Amino acid sequence: MSNAIQSVSALEILDSRGQPTIQAWCLLNDGTMATASVPSGASTGAAEAMELRDLEDNRYHGKGCRRAVENVNTLINDYLSDKEFLSQQDLDQALMELDGTTNKSKLGANAILGVSLAYCRAQARTKKLPLYQHLSAIAEIEPKLPRPMINLFSGGKHGGQQTSIQDVQLVMLKAGTIGETMEMMHTVYYTAVQRMASHYQMRLLTADEGGLAPSFSSSEEMIQEAVNCIRQAGFTPGKDIALTLDVAASHFYQDGLYLMDGTYLSSEQLVELLVDWSQQFPIISIEDGLAENDWQGWTQFMNKVPEGTLVLGDDLLCTNPVRIEKAISEKAANSLLLKVNQIGTLTEALQAYSLARDAGWKIVVSARSGETEDHWLSDLATGWAGDFIKVGSITQSERLAKYNRLLAIESDNLGSTNIKLTSGEHF
Repeated sequence: MSNAIQSVSALEILDSRGQPTIQAWCLLNDGTMATASVPSGASTGAAEAMELRDLEDNRYHGKGCRRAVENVNTLINDYLSDKEFLSQQDLDQALMELDGTTNKSKLGANAILGVSLAYCRAQARTKKLPLYQHLSAIAEIEPKLPRPMINLFSGGKHGGQQTSIQDVQLVMLKAGTIGETMEMMHTVYYTAVQRMASHYQMRLLTADEGGLAPSFSSSEEMIQEAVNCIRQAGFTPGKDIALTLDVAASHFYQDGLYLMDGTYLSSEQLVELLVDWSQQFPIISIEDGLAENDWQGWTQFMNKVPEGTLVLGDDLLCTNPVRIEKAISEKAANSLLLKVNQIGTLTEALQAYSLARDAGWKIVVSARSGETEDHWLSDLATGWAGDFIKVGSITQSERLAKYNRLLAIESDNLGSTNIKLTSGEHF
């Protein structure tokens, strides 16, 4: 029983937006201890697993996590103590059975995921493996470094609603390493800082995920300015650097119409606008182009979007196997934004991943707008060979922790043919 769980515990901490979240610990009987912190989103889908919040108006505006912490320290600890599990799947199944709800509303997805992650990291340590190698073994996937999607500009819920669409990100197609990726992004980002100061009289103010958030007059202007910044930095748009969009359309969907930058559009009109942008700009991925329950709109978009473009589901899919299966059946998307806290355990996230992969989809492993300095996401994206990783920009410590971890993984594997940056040539 040396590998059995001796105890689990948790603490309420603050995420990058100053909102409460969970940090969990797992102690094994052999003395191995590991911890993991759980992120939280601002742009959330209706089908996400339920974070347990205290709903006390006089404390953190109701967003406290003391009940979730208490569930880890009492119910979950009592249930897991002195038990040995043969696999991560067995541990996660035990947590789901203890909760007993379809959306993890009894114990809280934040409590459950914290324990799931801490246990996984403890198992990696007791086996003396880097976390990404342990995750790779769990999934039976050959690890590969993902190509970062890096935030340049933000609007929507992340940037103060000055534009309807939420984020414009950059993908460094020309970069052959994570190191080269960060060098290129630094050049474009600080070119953008100077350009925004001269064109928009903007101080260096950033959004939730570190993106710049000038007072653009429209979403299209934000996209055009990203192209301008790439050129001004000395790169060729579409050859050296491509764009990706997070439209987050559910957040401006009202009574069957989309209020895009002050103009109401039907699903068909929004699809035509997105297709036009895809043809006009070097865009390789569009996330949540339609609202999460506008299934007909998603299918129309898939039928019209330029070949090779990632039609990426976040709110649409919520890393939920049931919704992924529906999207595959209805040909509503071709890529999954994988957010582990949307579903609540590593095992269920892997099930979602496998469904998407079996359908030939691309995988984008994503952080949340409310992040912590923990960097397990980089190990997950590498261990599960994500095509892309979406973390945010390059100026905030909770984002940089993930990028710096990717740099460390890359450095540890210099000269290895097993781990290398996924190719950008096919985009």
